[in-house]
Amino acid sequence: MTDALEDFPVRDDLQTVAFYNLENLFDTSDDKHTHDNDFLPTSVKKWTPKRYDNKIKKLGFAISNIGRKETGKHPALVGLAEVENASVIEDLINSEHLEDCNYSYVHYDSLDERGIDVALLYDTDAFEVTASDTFTVQLFDDDGSPDYTRDILLVSGLLDGETIHVIVNHWSSRREGEKETEPKRMASSNKAGEVISMLRDDNPDAKIIVIGDFNDDPSSKSIKQLVDHFNLYNPMETLRSYDRGTTRHNRQWNLFDQILFSTNFFESTRDEFEFSTANIFDEDFLKLFKGKYKGTPFRTYVGKKYKGGYSDHFPVYAIFKK
Repeated sequence: MTDALEDFPVRDDLQTVAFYNLENLFDTSDDKHTHDNDFLPTSVKKWTPKRYDNKIKKLGFAISNIGRKETGKHPALVGLAEVENASVIEDLINSEHLEDCNYSYVHYDSLDERGIDVALLYDTDAFEVTASDTFTVQLFDDDGSPDYTRDILLVSGLLDGETIHVIVNHWSSRREGEKETEPKRMASSNKAGEVISMLRDDNPDAKIIVIGDFNDDPSSKSIKQLVDHFNLYNPMETLRSYDRGTTRHNRQWNLFDQILFSTNFFESTRDEFEFSTANIFDEDFLKLFKGKYKGTPFRTYVGKKYKGGYSDHFPVYAIFKK
C-alpha cells in the first residue's frame, strides 16, 4: 500500500465532498452503552487490536485518495457512517495516511440501538465550522416502543470562505424487508426535509449538501421526495447500473450511498462553488479481485468470518469548482 494511488496535479479551484460507510468501526474496548459485544477481542469475531489497526490504516488510505485523480488532494469534507465513538475517529484522522491532512471532525453520540453514529471530517485548511446540531428521527416498532436510530447531523461552515451546509444521514436498514421498513426511511426523509426548510427560512439561497447511506436507491420514494419537494439535484441517479453501485446484496447492486445538493450549485457566480462532477469511488483496491464475488466491496467481515478488507460499501463523492 503506497501513500497515494498516483501523484496528480493539485487543483486549488476544486474541492471534494465525500461520504463513506465504514462498516462497524468499533474500538476493541467494551462499552456498556453500545452493543459492541461482537467487536471485542473475546468475541466470536475476535476483534483484536491488530485487526482494528489494520482497518484504521486501510480506511485512512481509502479516504486520502477519494477524488485525488480529479483534484490532486484529499477530500475537504467526508461524511462518515458506522463509527462507534469519537475515539475511533481520532484514531482514523491520526493514522498514517491521514495525519498530514489536517482533519478535524464533528461528532455527537446518538441513541442508536447498535451504538453507531454519523460524523463529518473536515480539512481545517479548507473548512471552518460555524455551527453544528443534531436532529432526532422519532421511530417506533410495531409494539409502540421507541426504535432508536442515528440522528441526522447538520454542520454549517465556510468552505474556502463560502457558507455551505452539510446534512449527514444514515437511515434505517432494510433488514426486516424493504416495504416493511420503508416508513422509517420516509420519517428520516421528512426530518431531513425539515432541516432543509429550517435553513431556507433563515436564508432562501442557502447552499445545502445532503449526504449519507440512505438504505434506499435514487429511485426510491424517500429520495425522490427530497429531490422533488426541496429543489435538490441527485447526480447519483445516472450512476447506478446492473453491474455497479455502492453495496451489493443478494446478487443485486444498490446505490444506497448518495450525495444530493441544492440546485443553486448550478448557478455560476464568480468566487462561489458550482457542481463539477460526482462518482462512486470504486477503485480496484477496494474490491475483491477473485472468486464469485469478484468486483464487490472488499469487506472487513462476511458474517463472523474475518476477511481483512475495508468496508461493505464503496465511498461516493462530488467535486465542486470555484
